[in-house]
Parts: sequence; C-alpha cells; structure tokens
Amino acid sequence: MNKKKKNCAASHVTMTELVLPNDTNTLNNLMGGRLMHWMDIVSAISAQKHSNRIVVTASVDNISFSRPIGLGNVVTLTAFVTRAFNSSMEVFIKVEAEDIPSGKKFETNSAFFTFVAVDQTGRPIDVPEAMPENDFEKELYDGALRRRQLRLVLAKRMKPEEAKELKSIFKID
Repeated sequence: MNKKKKNCAASHVTMTELVLPNDTNTLNNLMGGRLMHWMDIVSAISAQKHSNRIVVTASVDNISFSRPIGLGNVVTLTAFVTRAFNSSMEVFIKVEAEDIPSGKKFETNSAFFTFVAVDQTGRPIDVPEAMPENDFEKELYDGALRRRQLRLVLAKRMKPEEAKELKSIFKID
C-alpha cells in the first residue's frame, strides 16, 4: 500500500488572540487554562489540515509558563505537524506575546500535542506521512519517535524495554 505524504508546511497554522479582561486572573495576566485552550484549538486545526479528517486530542506534553502574558497583549500561536504515525500526529506549538504599544515581543511557551484522526464513527484512521523540509522541521521530526515512545511508556502503553529509541534514558540490561 502506498501511503500518501504531505509536507509539514501544509499543516502550518497561525492564530492570533487579544488578551481581554475576561481572559485574565487577578494579577491581570492571561489564565493558563485559556492559553491551553487556544493551544488545543490551533494544534487541532493543524492536525485536521494534515489529515483532512476529524481529530481528537490524545495527549499534551509538558507546558511550562516561562513568562506572564498581560492584559492587552496580542498572543500569536503557530502550529504544524512534526511527524505522523499510523493514525496519530504530533503537533508542535509555539506561543509568542506582543505588547504592541511598547513594541516588545517575546516567546512564552512551546509544547507538543498529539492528535488521532478518526472516521465518522470515531474509529482511528490512517493519516498521510509528514515530510519535513527545513532544518527545524527535520530536527523536530527526528526527535518525534523518542517523544512518542516516552509518552507511551509514561502512559503504561509500552514497556520501557520495548522503547528502543529511549535506551539512553532508561537503564535496561
């Protein structure tokens, strides 16, 4: 069977949001849950573009909040599929914030989300292979199998000794 292929760039999505009072906590900073919601949306759109299918969120890797995003800041989220497996896709998301009046722009977060493409009955369905083109896409593509195996081991869906890409992390005799 000849599996279809798509460039990673074909799944590229950019989403922009303005931080409004309803999005903030008592310190006038963007609530983490609101940011995670936006990250889930932008990455789901990216996975849909890659697969041309309905997708469901399967996992979210660590999200660290390195800098607060303030009231009135403009948040730009970019996402693209880094690698596709059978029915799952890993999506990289980068978050930047900008204080337009001061001209200051800064990166605040990045993360990997995993989505599974499903058919109309909710069953997993095969997705096209992701083809990286530039150095950054190739770097993320190369690390995706390790990240996938780590996710599976942590979810107890794979035994550590079966995670061949992780031999250097797990001391297995």
